[in-house]
Amino acid sequence: MPIRDEVCSAGSGYRLRAEAVNAAFERSDRVQYLMLCYTQALLTQISHTAMCNRYHSVDQLLCRWLLQSLDRQHGNELLMTQELIANMLGVRREGVTEAALRLQAAGIIHYARGHIWVLDRAGLEARACDCYRVVKREYDRLLPAVQAA
Repeated sequence: MPIRDEVCSAGSGYRLRAEAVNAAFERSDRVQYLMLCYTQALLTQISHTAMCNRYHSVDQLLCRWLLQSLDRQHGNELLMTQELIANMLGVRREGVTEAALRLQAAGIIHYARGHIWVLDRAGLEARACDCYRVVKREYDRLLPAVQAA
């Protein structure tokens, strides 16, 4: 594939041969169903992210990014730099710094050298645009068992 993967947080990753994935898809209705549901959820995320990046403020982008990152791990601490977040959002690092400082001043996060602690998730959700909620709702609707795992 002409893409590059980047790991943004600690955890496990798996690499599968395309042949093995295709064989599982053909053999198992359950695997086929899950992969198609995931594809639908991912397409929703891609389309809303493109729209979000074009029309919403850096503050809203940062809130969305932090919430999506929290949804994919346990706990309220994220290990990521403002430079990484800026690259992922396609904005200047200074914009992320300013947005993070506003969130910290509001008591929603605490930020220190590559560590972000979310202190008030509800406050973060209130400041995020609707794109986060739409995408989360679609993942939860299509992949409820996976979300609970």
